[in-house]
Amino acid sequence: MLSWRGLFLILAIWGAIHPMYYFLRFMQAEGGGLGGLIDAWYVNDSTTGLTWDLTIAAIALTVWILRDTLQTRRWSCLLAIPATFCIGVSCGLPLFAFLRLGRR
Repeated sequence: MLSWRGLFLILAIWGAIHPMYYFLRFMQAEGGGLGGLIDAWYVNDSTTGLTWDLTIAAIALTVWILRDTLQTRRWSCLLAIPATFCIGVSCGLPLFAFLRLGRR
């Protein structure tokens, strides 16, 4: 049977690979780099709203990670912060849960 920790690891891996697949496909099709991808996040109100939604979620997750890490001194949990901002909340949140459950 799959443990909670194992489930969160699978979700972190999925959250890293699946979105990145689409980001890379977009950048290859458009012939641009990261700048073109970021421009696409603001092409209409729907994508702008989603971008802000994920940005606010990433900031809230970062505050939670920092607070939890300062209380528990589990420094490995800080790895979830760059995962959140370099890959996405879909990777950072389950990675934090995976690392946090490793305390047991």
